[in-house]
Amino acid sequence: MTGYRILAVLTMVMLALSACKEEQAAPVERVRAIKAFTVTEVASGQTRKFSGQVYATDSSTLAFQVDGNIKEMRVNQGDRVKKGQVLAVLDKQSYQLDVQSAQADLQKARAEQEQASLEFKRQETLFKKGWVAEARLDRVRQSRDSAASQVEYATSKLNLAKRDLNLSNLVAPYDGVISRKYVDAFVEVKTGQKVYEIEASGALEIRFDIPETTIARVTLGMPVTVTFPTAPAGSVLRARITEIGSSAGRANAFPVKAGLDDPPAQVRSGMTAQATILLKQDGADSAYLVPLAAISAADKPGQGHVFIYDATTQTVNRVLVKARGATDNLAHIYEGVKAGDIVAAAGVSFLIDGQKVKPMAQQTSNVLNAPAAAQ
Repeated sequence: MTGYRILAVLTMVMLALSACKEEQAAPVERVRAIKAFTVTEVASGQTRKFSGQVYATDSSTLAFQVDGNIKEMRVNQGDRVKKGQVLAVLDKQSYQLDVQSAQADLQKARAEQEQASLEFKRQETLFKKGWVAEARLDRVRQSRDSAASQVEYATSKLNLAKRDLNLSNLVAPYDGVISRKYVDAFVEVKTGQKVYEIEASGALEIRFDIPETTIARVTLGMPVTVTFPTAPAGSVLRARITEIGSSAGRANAFPVKAGLDDPPAQVRSGMTAQATILLKQDGADSAYLVPLAAISAADKPGQGHVFIYDATTQTVNRVLVKARGATDNLAHIYEGVKAGDIVAAAGVSFLIDGQKVKPMAQQTSNVLNAPAAAQ
């Protein structure tokens, strides 16, 4: 019997070990992160300059959503504010009274509902004993249901009154600067009447127009060199085109925006600016600037390989490219890449064709007092 017991124990141990192996989690596939570089900048071409103006990327006109008399104006033009900060307050007395009145109506409706429910239960008991007619029970049921509807109605009125009370505070939708103040305290305002204008902190953009003869040569992400008449000579900013208008405006020109993600403090909304774009020559071979670190060696001189990221499959494809010269650690690639391609800009020796990757933040350039790109 002892032998059988030992055999049984060994069998159970082996089964347990086998189960542990089966339950072992499958190895998690490691996804390598790549430094992404978007191909947009041409290596050479025609320089065009356009007059523009600086605007905040996000700006809003702020207004109360309810009527009332302004009791407090807590910020002034030029003040910096935080998201959720109370900027102005209406006289709350009428809205507080509306809340109190709605609360009283709700309490009354709940009392009537409770009374109607008790009456229905009493009449239902009598009906089951045959002491009241069914028509009487139906009338009491209707009264009970009507009382329940009154509670829902009173609850909605209370919620609306509380909402209006909250809306008597005007709050900042995001961090920013008050660019304009339209009214003062103790002024009666209507719903939607302008009170403040706010511009988001940090993000600025240059807005300018490009004629119809040139717009076809402009693409999203294209680099822009920005200068300011009031800035010292040689001071420039780098921007990239973020929006291209779909229809022409005055003088058959299309509106274009170029974003500055992190502009210096001395650049402010409303400043006059000049945008310079380097456009590819019509009929010339397309040559794009790609970091030398993104190119691995090939068998022949003037050739190399880059890894282009495919957002659909989240993989990289190894592509043969041909280069013709280099400038400031940027190769002039005239075959193998096109505008809009995303290439791995570092660590290419660790990548293989078809490998699954995830891009890091794409390279941006926005440097004050740096040489212009369109040289």
